[in-house]
Amino acid sequence: MRKIILPMFAVCAALFVAGCANSEQKLGRGISNTYEIVRLGDMRRSIEQTALFDSPSEGYTTGVVRGFDRSMARTGIGIYEIVTFPFPPYHPVATKYLSVNPTSPESYKPQLIADPLFQTDTYSGFSGGDIAPFIPGSRFSVFEN
Repeated sequence: MRKIILPMFAVCAALFVAGCANSEQKLGRGISNTYEIVRLGDMRRSIEQTALFDSPSEGYTTGVVRGFDRSMARTGIGIYEIVTFPFPPYHPVATKYLSVNPTSPESYKPQLIADPLFQTDTYSGFSGGDIAPFIPGSRFSVFEN
């Protein structure tokens, strides 16, 4: 019993000693980066950018490999930040290779979800926003300008 209580006490003490705002940001950034393996925003962006700047045929070969590498790196960094969120340093890691926030292709900018939480006029039928942004490749938007 003593073997279980002592590590749990150490973890709880580390949570209370750590600065709340910084650890919250690190945990949120870690969760967001870990979700990259489902979202595949870096994969789509790498394919798009490689096809535009190099050649269309390289977009589906080199772009896929580069995007897969970036997605796995972002997911790994996210797991690292989730595990170490109560401990300093709180600044983003590997910023020379990856941007701080997950990216999207230039052809698609995510918006708020069409939900009563964000748009109170949903019930009157005049709201807009992304319909299913959590589904990779879903780019349908209501009232898109």
